[in-house]
Amino acid sequence: MRYLLLCTLLALAVTSCKKEAAVWESDWNAPLVNDTLSFANLVNDSTLTVSNGYYAIDLTRNLFDVSISDLVVIPDTTIVNNYVSAVNLELSPGFTYAGSAETYDLQLGDVQMKTITLEEGFIDVKLENPIETVAYFIIKLDNVTDDNGVFLRTIPAPPASNGQPGVAEATLDLSGYTMDLSGQSGGGYNELVADFSVVTDPNGSSAWIYDGDVTRVEAKFRDVKIFYAQGYFGNTILNDTTSIDLTQLDIYQSGLLDISNLSLDFEVENGIKVGAVANINMVSNTNALNNTVNLMGPNIGTDITVNPATGNWNSLAPSFTTLSFNASNSNIEEYLENLGVNHKVAYKFELNPWGNVSGGWDQVFPQSRVRVKLKAQMPLSIGMDALVLQDTFDLTLNQDPDQTRVVSGDLILKAKNGFPFSANVTMYLLGANGALLHTIQGTDVIESSQYGVLDLNTNVLVQPSEVVFSLSDAVIANVNDVQRVIVRAEMNSPDPSTGVNQQILIPENAFIELKLRSEFKTENRF
Repeated sequence: MRYLLLCTLLALAVTSCKKEAAVWESDWNAPLVNDTLSFANLVNDSTLTVSNGYYAIDLTRNLFDVSISDLVVIPDTTIVNNYVSAVNLELSPGFTYAGSAETYDLQLGDVQMKTITLEEGFIDVKLENPIETVAYFIIKLDNVTDDNGVFLRTIPAPPASNGQPGVAEATLDLSGYTMDLSGQSGGGYNELVADFSVVTDPNGSSAWIYDGDVTRVEAKFRDVKIFYAQGYFGNTILNDTTSIDLTQLDIYQSGLLDISNLSLDFEVENGIKVGAVANINMVSNTNALNNTVNLMGPNIGTDITVNPATGNWNSLAPSFTTLSFNASNSNIEEYLENLGVNHKVAYKFELNPWGNVSGGWDQVFPQSRVRVKLKAQMPLSIGMDALVLQDTFDLTLNQDPDQTRVVSGDLILKAKNGFPFSANVTMYLLGANGALLHTIQGTDVIESSQYGVLDLNTNVLVQPSEVVFSLSDAVIANVNDVQRVIVRAEMNSPDPSTGVNQQILIPENAFIELKLRSEFKTENRF
């Protein structure tokens, strides 16, 4: 108690008598970062896998995937029939006074459909009745059937009144129906046969139809989706340029990456019973330094024959055609070692390049797909030779010289490295307009795990390292001018016996544990 009272009296004496701020220095140690980085949470993300205890890369990607609805499109079609009376005639109940069987061309261009089954489709009808009694419009599509038989609908239209026709509207559902489009002769294509007839109400009264009266039938086919199709699908060309972005690689700056035993395949899957050709026109990638490498080889820009699928409804077997690129037939290693941030693939898939050679027996089933897939699977065996990666961060550090401030100190990085790569880390402090203020070089290298000992918990080699980043007086003096910091790491994969960089597999469970702490000397004023 007396000690506490004495301290209080001394403090009061100092604060009451002193005319300048009290100044003293103190040492501070504080943990800043404690983290462990590994690939564990990336495995099974469809890119990184494990094979035989080592990490492997799987770059399988679908470049395009189309189905029957993309290949066979039935446009919305409107059919209008006007039945004009040429006489004055009294119509008895149940009398058929208008109608006809007509054949309509679906206007599908060079596509010649003989049979289609609809997943979905509708007919919007509008009927105009000119007589003063109820009329029944009968719509019969003889070549459109389902399990219940021929498509047949009867729609009543109200009587005309005050010189205006009676109007009826309805929507007819064609989903699930099969349409024979071979026409009345059976030898045509794209031909829909429709039979319209109009009958007076059998239970109504007699009514007059006059010269010039119009009985109107308007039918609009819309929203047709194909479930199955048989015919000739025309000389259809599907082409596009697909981009694949790997933005994680935009930290690449310079140096060499060496990856061997690479292969890249383009697999063309044809689930349609139609012959085709495929062509990979161009494959290129551009890295963070805007350096572009084009994949070259005999399969680039060359038409490759794609066989039709085989089988039927329950036995459909797609054909597979593979375009392979490896070290012996292409520059695939140079291509992938460019560390492209953006990859572009231009392709073409052409159906029936030789015309209607099947005689109209092309077939597309519900499960039919046309796919082009990029496949690249390889062990993650990497050699690094002064490979520089860097990233940039915004940073604002403001110190008030009239309060507590850092006057000198160190950032100390302790690492336990389970990856077979070393890293020499440098920090660059930038001011306004990106001007370089200071370079802070680490005192040591984060050593490769190849120099370490076996960690029994993870079954990988682990090497500890300590790297110090000293904040000089000059750095402290300019700290308020710092706006951004660049962290640059020069990566190597040295052989522990020779020191020469080598290719090496990355073991499963590889990790790096990082602990960053500060040791600062501060000046305190109040």
